[in-house]
Amino acid sequence: MAKKEHYYTQFESERFYHIYNRTIDKGKLFTNEGNYAFFLKKYDEYLSGFLDTYAYCLLGNHFHLLVKVLPESTVRENLQKFESFNSAKILAQKTISKEKTIHDIISHQLKKFFQSYSMAYNKQQDRIGTLFQKPFKRALVDNEKYFTNMVYYIHANPQKHGIVSDFREYQWSSFKRILIEKPSKLKKSEVLEWFGNREHYLHFHNINNGFNFPENWNLDE
Repeated sequence: MAKKEHYYTQFESERFYHIYNRTIDKGKLFTNEGNYAFFLKKYDEYLSGFLDTYAYCLLGNHFHLLVKVLPESTVRENLQKFESFNSAKILAQKTISKEKTIHDIISHQLKKFFQSYSMAYNKQQDRIGTLFQKPFKRALVDNEKYFTNMVYYIHANPQKHGIVSDFREYQWSSFKRILIEKPSKLKKSEVLEWFGNREHYLHFHNINNGFNFPENWNLDE
């Protein structure tokens, strides 16, 4: 179950966070392959100018992200680029954006992302009402061991929930994508360097496969 503080954690520039959430009724968040791809597309559209992504996993009724907030100057600059207003509104937005905190900006972008996905999903599924639990959960990842374990925890989730027998074969996580040398916005080289190299990254995931995390790591309820 989510810790109470995970509902109130404040975003700060250049710090790491675990962001996770599920559907409000534990119903499906994804019903076909296109939903997963659309979720990632919308995430890129709304968050790539504000967060660097180090790991992710999309599951039946919830998701996990490991991210780092970009520097404050970059966040504020990209906020102005993101908003498509006429010249008068752009001027007003520049004034407003200076008053918003980094937490306000990141939270707003995440909420817009959730709304965008929800509207499309509801239309496709002939569904009405809120899709995601509110507020979404987020936890500050504030030390090296926490970061390392969180990468593994996120990747191991499909096996933890019995979706697959081996998380290393799951399509909708960053585990295998980190190993692909093709450039992308996913911070692949940074994750591999964090573990030491490609071989150490694989070794850590292999030796920990099947490890039972403590009860307070069960963050999906």
